[in-house]
Amino acid sequence: MTAVAQSTETAKPTTAKDLNAVLARLREAGRVAGAPSYEARIEALEKLERAIHKRKDGIITAIARDFGNRSKHETLAAEVFILLGEIAHAKQNLRDWMEPEDRQTALAFMPATCQIVYQPLGVVGIISPWNYPVNLALGPLIAALAAGNRAMIKPSELVPETAELLRDLIAEAFLEDQVTVITGGAEVGEAFSKLPFDHLVFTGSTRVGKIVMRAASENLVPVTLELGGKSPSIVGTDFDTKTAAERIMSGKTFNAGQTCIAPDYALVPAASRDAFVDACKVAVAKMFPTIAKNPDYTSIVNDKHYARIRSYVDDAKTRGATVVELNPGSETLDPAARKMPPTLVLDATDEMLCMQEEIFGPVLPIVTYTRIEEAIAYVNAHPRPLALYYFGHGRAAIDRILAETTSGGVSINETLLHFAQEDLPFGGVGSSGMGAYHSREGFRSLSMPKPVFRQSRINTTGLLRPPYGKLADRLLGFLIGR
Repeated sequence: MTAVAQSTETAKPTTAKDLNAVLARLREAGRVAGAPSYEARIEALEKLERAIHKRKDGIITAIARDFGNRSKHETLAAEVFILLGEIAHAKQNLRDWMEPEDRQTALAFMPATCQIVYQPLGVVGIISPWNYPVNLALGPLIAALAAGNRAMIKPSELVPETAELLRDLIAEAFLEDQVTVITGGAEVGEAFSKLPFDHLVFTGSTRVGKIVMRAASENLVPVTLELGGKSPSIVGTDFDTKTAAERIMSGKTFNAGQTCIAPDYALVPAASRDAFVDACKVAVAKMFPTIAKNPDYTSIVNDKHYARIRSYVDDAKTRGATVVELNPGSETLDPAARKMPPTLVLDATDEMLCMQEEIFGPVLPIVTYTRIEEAIAYVNAHPRPLALYYFGHGRAAIDRILAETTSGGVSINETLLHFAQEDLPFGGVGSSGMGAYHSREGFRSLSMPKPVFRQSRINTTGLLRPPYGKLADRLLGFLIGR
């Protein structure tokens, strides 16, 4: 199918009636066309690939305007590079993913055969957040297209320029009954979440995730939820403190901490805490010798989120924490620019807001432990996180961390990078989400695994049809055993 550019001048759907009409159009197009072939799916992925390449400079500009300042290199790495890698991986492996999967046939029914055939679900809804507004809109789309679905995308209203860029990008690449972008405010998002999709992918906060899941349940829509949470970094006693600080602060300051898998707090051996704090100061000074006008240091997305993160720091001070701002240039930072310096919270306790809420900013509480059992117990006493980071070399300790904690994903001796691995699934567990996408898992999440039984020419099941007699008695006795 050759795509004809959508018109971006048509009226934007804003009401529940409008949105249902869009969904009906996509669903009817899918019904008429049937499941797309391998070649058609590759073509769709390549259209998306070309569109991202074509608009990569526009992506940089739009996100920077929405944030106030967003590092060009962070955008290229997290939004463009990762997406292009995912597309390349999907293209390379799609034929294998689409191949029917042979399953064992029960002995009594042989020589019949059994298979799983992966079939498109239909129309997938995607609700994407503001923090990585291109990646987290188009990443699920890659899985949807690979699985042969059509899609509707609702970007966050907090990044309006990027939302419009996504709308134009998709309109130029796809027919409007194949993929479409719905823009608008919270009321449009609410109506979008209530649509009877065949699957809904939501990325955002746990609070909103509960609302989305409740809305989806009214139509029995299955959901994939990626919700974040408080992802711990555990520094082992055998790991170099300086290196751990560098890698944790790198993960914490990327996108100014506005990352769902950012290290949310650090568990550090009590004897190493002061050395860790000093190493964090050195690491930040090396990465960001200045902050105020440094294009590498990203702003907090808006005033509301800036005030929220500030309130966590103020609350920690009030409750007795020691707060250490890492401002290497000792600059006076204008709140209007929303550039918040990396900040350490020492002596953090569970009563503090920064230890109760996902921080989503460049603030790192530090909790000390004496034995690794204490660190594991601390993690397990709190809701299951989207990510966990452990820094250590001992195999026994690594194996213990992996076996005794539960999280959506893990990076050992690094932060964030498990997300960038094209063949690893990404998703949460418990309050950090459900389901996964990326790679084969994304394809399967957005496919119907249809079980297929094929009867052989030789068919012995006729012996178990009425009228039953002694032969049926003997056969059942043999099959069941006496």
